[in-house]
Amino acid sequence: METSVVSYYTARSSRDVIILAHQELTREWWTLAIGRFALCVSQAVIEESERGDPDAASGRLAAIHGFAILPITDEVESLASIYQRELDIPDICAADALHLSVASVHGTDYLVTWNCKHIANAEIRRHLAQINTEENVSTPIICTPEELMGR
Repeated sequence: METSVVSYYTARSSRDVIILAHQELTREWWTLAIGRFALCVSQAVIEESERGDPDAASGRLAAIHGFAILPITDEVESLASIYQRELDIPDICAADALHLSVASVHGTDYLVTWNCKHIANAEIRRHLAQINTEENVSTPIICTPEELMGR
């Protein structure tokens, strides 16, 4: 799970109707996902969750407490560098490449995110699959919580 999902789950309800819909879908998905999936995050998600308002950060960290933590290894960092270069992810968004790399290297089934610019993007998904084939790592299904609501 990527940080945007945790943030949407724990944030106060937005006045923006699109964001509010994503928040409500995330909350519904979260309830379903706890019983259906082995939810995990990476150290990058923890570090991103710690940033910002202390009360909000506390809520994000409490939400993911007890989830498995996937380590950021040398292999993860190396692959993230390839992603950043090949997928044209700007330096300021380097964590997005790291999220993709953690999920790929650790062979997760899914990478759940609301980041549709650098992660859940059709062009990114296609190119990521090509890179991962060349690098001999698995490619997770990248989706939003809405896409992973069940049958």
